[in-house]
Amino acid sequence: MISVNPYYPFNLDTLGKYITGIADTVCGYPLFIALIGGGLFLFFYSGMISLRRLPEALRALRSSKSGGSGEISSAQALASVVAATVGMGNIAGVAIALVMGGPGAIFWMWVSAIVGMSTKFHEGVLAIRYRTFDSDGHPFGGPMHIIRHGLPRRWLPMATFFAVAGMFGTLCIMNANQLTEATLSTVSRITTVDYPLVTRFIIGLIIAAVVTLVVVGGVKRIASVASVLVPFMVGAYFLMVLYIIMTHLADVPAVFASIFNEAFSLRAGWGALAGVAIIGARRAALVNDAGVGTASIMHGTSSCRQPVKEGLVAMLGPAIDSGFVCTLTALAILLCGDLTAVEGVKGLSVAMDAFGSAIPGGEFLLMVIVTCFALSSMFSYSFYGRRCARYLFGSKGEKAYLWFFIATLIIFAVISLDAAVGLCDLFYACMAFPTMLTLILLRKRVREESEAYFSQPRGESMLAESEI
Repeated sequence: MISVNPYYPFNLDTLGKYITGIADTVCGYPLFIALIGGGLFLFFYSGMISLRRLPEALRALRSSKSGGSGEISSAQALASVVAATVGMGNIAGVAIALVMGGPGAIFWMWVSAIVGMSTKFHEGVLAIRYRTFDSDGHPFGGPMHIIRHGLPRRWLPMATFFAVAGMFGTLCIMNANQLTEATLSTVSRITTVDYPLVTRFIIGLIIAAVVTLVVVGGVKRIASVASVLVPFMVGAYFLMVLYIIMTHLADVPAVFASIFNEAFSLRAGWGALAGVAIIGARRAALVNDAGVGTASIMHGTSSCRQPVKEGLVAMLGPAIDSGFVCTLTALAILLCGDLTAVEGVKGLSVAMDAFGSAIPGGEFLLMVIVTCFALSSMFSYSFYGRRCARYLFGSKGEKAYLWFFIATLIIFAVISLDAAVGLCDLFYACMAFPTMLTLILLRKRVREESEAYFSQPRGESMLAESEI
């Protein structure tokens, strides 16, 4: 039971405990069943498309180019989605999963990647099939438009529910908080921080200023920045982890063994095993966004008019973030980190300690990568929230939301991590439930599109795409 100080009945610590308690309930078994259970259903219903059609997905990515009735190309849409998903969750989220669930949680993040690829495929297909255009020809996609035009009118309240959750769930709660934590941690290694609260506020102001420079340019500027930033930050991060692997090569087999052994360990009983699986799935929801619905907002702006082709490109996202980047983080932490010395949820500090102990100046190099990861997420998340606001309040509401989004970056830079993680998880769950239900209800439409697309010979299919 939570005790409340009678002299200070409403304080941040108490509020954080309530938020965390609610998030733990909603984001436990319910979210696990929605994302993993629903994702597995779509995985098998689609004939394991994420495994069978991976070559086609890579070809679709290579052949994607701008043009047509859209603001960005399929490749730019994927880069923008990856810019959002390859963010703080890939470092801080993986660290949190390891602290809370041990190495076994990583295995369930891999499962989520495979399952999430099929989920993202469905999102991409429906994003193009049910997107709408305004009077100027600008496209609008996302679960709210899929629900509005793909389902009977009685489901319209669910579209509104998603849009409301989307406005708050994309506020970069964890990104702003953990980037601030990383900056403070890095600065404290060089000098003493006398006024941490003031320092957090200043860091929040700087973050808000940088994000403003990009997001005011709209989706085209976000996509152009993401197209350059994503390859750089993923490549640089890979080189850092590769150095750690090469210098600890003898320990790599033991690390992978611990991931598989702990994923199915029954030493602490079935309840502990279920807990590890839930932790992995819960963190994966923040990492690859599969089933959350945000990806369909970005892919709905693509110039591609072939729904299945966009779905194939979309399903590559979880393979990059949950499959590749999260594995890099897990290897670095398990090879060089000390999870036993951690008390509570420390997030990014765990990863920084691991990189700092393995690479000379590694904590500072990681800080550069973390900054790129966090900022790239903020760029794309701002667009997601704006489109949700536009659906609810029109173009004026979209503009007002943008400045609200920027202001919250400063607020979330100073709140406690527990409250930040709880809020982020809770809003993501509120987005995931209507999204997964919509994907399941419209699964037959996706199958119809897929059968028509894959029944054509490859040459004819590519020709049809170019003529649309």
